[in-house]
Amino acid sequence: MTPALTFFIGLLLLVLFGWYFATDQGTRKRLLAFTLMLLLVSFSVVTIWPPDKKIALGLDIQGGTSFLIRLMKGEKDVTKAMLEQAVEVIRKRVDYFGGGEPVISPVGNDRILVQIPGLDTAKIQEARDQLSRVAKLEFRLVYPDNGERLRAIDAGQEVIPPEYRIETYTLRTEENEKPRVERLLVKKKADLGGDRVSESHAYFGNEGWTVQLKFDSEGAKKFGQITEQYKGHRFAIVLDGVIQSAPVIRDAIYGGDAIITGKFDEKEARGLASVLENPLQTPVSIEEERSVSPTLGMDSIRASIIAGLMGLAITLVCVSIYYKLPGLVANLALIINLILLIGALTMFRFVLTLPGIAGIILTIGLSVDASVLIYERLREEMALGKSLKIAVQTAYEKAFSSIFDANVTTLITAAILFWKASGPVKGFAISLTLGILASLFTALIVGRNCFGWFVDTGRLKRISMLHLISSKNFNFLGKGLLACMCSLALILAGAMAFYVRGDRNFGVDFRGGDLVTLSSTQPVTVGQVRDTLRPIHLDDSPIQQSQQGGKTYITVRSPLNTSDKIEKQVVQALPNAGFKVERSERVGALVGGELAKSSLVALGLGILGILIYVTFRFELSFAVGAIVALVHDVVITVGVFSLLGRELTLTMVGAVLTIAGYSINDTIVVYDRIREGLASGRRGTIEQIMNESINQTLSRTILTSTVTLIPILCLFLFGGAVLRDFSLAIIIGVAVGTYSSIFIASPIVLWWTRARGGSTTALRREITQKATAANPYTAS
Repeated sequence: MTPALTFFIGLLLLVLFGWYFATDQGTRKRLLAFTLMLLLVSFSVVTIWPPDKKIALGLDIQGGTSFLIRLMKGEKDVTKAMLEQAVEVIRKRVDYFGGGEPVISPVGNDRILVQIPGLDTAKIQEARDQLSRVAKLEFRLVYPDNGERLRAIDAGQEVIPPEYRIETYTLRTEENEKPRVERLLVKKKADLGGDRVSESHAYFGNEGWTVQLKFDSEGAKKFGQITEQYKGHRFAIVLDGVIQSAPVIRDAIYGGDAIITGKFDEKEARGLASVLENPLQTPVSIEEERSVSPTLGMDSIRASIIAGLMGLAITLVCVSIYYKLPGLVANLALIINLILLIGALTMFRFVLTLPGIAGIILTIGLSVDASVLIYERLREEMALGKSLKIAVQTAYEKAFSSIFDANVTTLITAAILFWKASGPVKGFAISLTLGILASLFTALIVGRNCFGWFVDTGRLKRISMLHLISSKNFNFLGKGLLACMCSLALILAGAMAFYVRGDRNFGVDFRGGDLVTLSSTQPVTVGQVRDTLRPIHLDDSPIQQSQQGGKTYITVRSPLNTSDKIEKQVVQALPNAGFKVERSERVGALVGGELAKSSLVALGLGILGILIYVTFRFELSFAVGAIVALVHDVVITVGVFSLLGRELTLTMVGAVLTIAGYSINDTIVVYDRIREGLASGRRGTIEQIMNESINQTLSRTILTSTVTLIPILCLFLFGGAVLRDFSLAIIIGVAVGTYSSIFIASPIVLWWTRARGGSTTALRREITQKATAANPYTAS
């Protein structure tokens, strides 16, 4: 699809969306809704098809290209600090290059393993250039009377000044012109180094593609002093020992900006900007390059696909049976949601990885949750004796604030994660953000207009739905103290286990481990190797296969001090394969300091965003309760994992983020019903109204949790060893999140209000005022 056609379709969709929200006429609104749905689905299908060529998959699912990079010794030996600096620089370069959540980890004392998914031949060459270029940038003054002094040196009348040396400068010209070479006397010692460059980006200007540099405060000051002192002199810009340009200093430059020109094309300029912003302190060489299989292994991927499809099919069947015709509408919305989500991921060339799939799983839960919220409201309205048309209209109106607030709260967190985090956290944020937008569209536009068409045309006169969960009147707030004590006991038990286990809580991704490479002259699959490691409980280790020179290479990344066990087990279990140990060494953590820091900062800002939004839409005590419940769910999940003796890995990051997203969504739905109850003017104490509201959402809470757990349970039971911990964490998190939204979040609201010295009457008054802003229908 051409960019012009894509732009035209985007513009058309924007006009249709504006027209849809501007019109009040029912038939026209429905026609616009169906047109939007058909256009978006068609556009997404065209974008996706054929999926094997269009959908970009991550290293864990598709495999990719592996580079083993060695830091070259200079005057000093390679230190740990130099290795860590090189790892972070390469991580940033690969991110800029669009490496799609690569594997980057130190190996031994002077090497780095870099694995990048989905590279074609041209991209592999580009990756080589990005990975191996040092990007040592220097600014050197040119001798004042360069031409005259060089002529005198050539004539034997002068010598080269001791602090200068002669360098050649090749001026880039047009393609058909012969390059012009100029000799320059430049200072041996740099007047300013590239370590003072804080930002670098490429743009197209009057002189073609140009790279603009921005210095830090110290660099800007020094650059200003040099340009003021040496007005009229030439200033050579040297990159990796080659002069890129040598402009004349016209005026003092104190703004902290500089530009590099040199007849670059777009690819060269962007690549140069990337390496200049992330320079290496140490020269490197690519020691080894080969194609590798997925880190999850094809056996795990096949099992996961089967389990995922099974879970989706069971979900669709259960929703259809429970809600009947409305269930079919919900299923249609869910399928369209998935098509739109995958289409958007493909169109924007996002790489789909396991954390991204975790975001999609959460999206399925949010999509079904929106339908459940609406249908449970519809059930209540019909029980009041309203006509079907009025009941449908009222159900959507009253469910709107719940759907909107729950999704927007999750969206705020996802946007902050995308903005500040990197690696797998960013992949999760991307899929979740696009999924939420698709969910809002399918629930509030597709589902609503499908119902409207059935009702208005008379094709639907009555609705019947199963009602397995009858209305109850449990005193949930009365059990709040007991629930908090139980939670505290579980948190303390988890904390004790976490403390006792220490580093054993963390897997290879966080604390490093062993990297074993075995070669065989016979074809061997990842599944065979994984089966041999099952007796020693290492079958969940990342295992990759590659072919080179007629040999099959198997690489296993495992916990510390397990390499000997792996070598012995594989060689003994597969004697006919003729395995030979090629390499066995220590591998560093995949989660570096910068990645961990950026992710923690993003999570902190996400929690702050939730606090501000929930305070604005509800009240401060509700925001505190939501955050306490969120932290409660994550802490208990991690604690239970520790109690079970399981390790936290990079895959678990996606699971924990899924739990956090589910927790905040579940809590906001309960809060919305409490807000409606407090603003309704019903008689009774706040405790009674809150209890009644929690009971009213109980069926929705149980149904949504059940539907969300179905695909995760299938993944846990049939998805293979590699994904078992991932699915187990989400199962624990969803169960704990369901419990906390009922027993923890709401009591916190009441206790916080009283602890601040505020009255429940004041709380009720403030909530009533905000309820009208949240949804005018809830206060009527």
